[in-house]
Amino acid sequence: MDIDPRRLRILREVARRGGVMRAAEALYLTPSAVSQQLAQLEREVGLALIDRSQRSVSLTPAGRVLAGYAERVEEELAEARRELTRFTERIAGPVRIAAFPTVIKHMLVPAMRALAQRHPRITPLIHEIYGQPALRELRLGAVDVLITEQDMARPVLSQASLATRPLYVDEYRIVVPPDWPHAIRSVADLADVPWVSGEPDQACGQALDRLAALHGFEPRKVHVVTEFGPTLALVAAGHGVAIVPTLALLDVPEGEVRVTEVRDVGSRRLDTVTRVGRTRSGEPDPVQAVVIGAIEEATAALQAPISAHLRGRREERPASEEPAAAG
Repeated sequence: MDIDPRRLRILREVARRGGVMRAAEALYLTPSAVSQQLAQLEREVGLALIDRSQRSVSLTPAGRVLAGYAERVEEELAEARRELTRFTERIAGPVRIAAFPTVIKHMLVPAMRALAQRHPRITPLIHEIYGQPALRELRLGAVDVLITEQDMARPVLSQASLATRPLYVDEYRIVVPPDWPHAIRSVADLADVPWVSGEPDQACGQALDRLAALHGFEPRKVHVVTEFGPTLALVAAGHGVAIVPTLALLDVPEGEVRVTEVRDVGSRRLDTVTRVGRTRSGEPDPVQAVVIGAIEEATAALQAPISAHLRGRREERPASEEPAAAG
């Protein structure tokens, strides 16, 4: 029995993703090509691996057994690549990174620039995806490094199959339209105003719900927006107030929104997440480790421009908000 390991990878992908169509998308193949490779694999082993008796494709008992071995073969190949890197000292290969726009622009682009200079054989591949879909792609192996965000009040992502590493603590700021007429001393002063909110599973959406519960009000979420660009545009146009991370303010021209001085809002936590391989060494992939190091360097370099940006756009308080002069 001669089994082609390339076809084992296809069977593994079908098993993990639950069908031919999704496996084809992950492997950048046509469904027809996946089906042909599976049929050839069945001829090689002399057994039916796919149950085609129903509309949805599923694996036969023999197919599930072989898919389990395919998973182990993939892990062993990963271990082999890890070990060979030590001998060759060649840091090379693709690294698939999942992140969201603010991280892509302010962390990944500078990191890619540094990697191109120091490690030109590494090829970062960026995928804009986040939340539960991104975690699923990481678990399935379609993503190597994932950047996550979460409100600091939430527990750190902890799963036996994943390794989480802290990257950055991004302080929230409350922004209001530039001509906002009211004094703003605390979150409670915004209990009755319209909000431009993030989704409930996003860090800023989590922060708004947390703060509203803390201050005893139900926020009026007039607009629910995923990206910070549209969020800040709605605020600038006078359609509500919002909680945004300081990183998002780097993209906003001075005077477009007003950044309040309310500071008891909290922060979001950015982490890098990778899979924990079931291999003998248990060590991280050296190529991924280099990429994560470059991202961490780019992140550390952000602190100075963020501080300078915020100093340059400190809120001009209305007279009602100015502290009283000392007697």
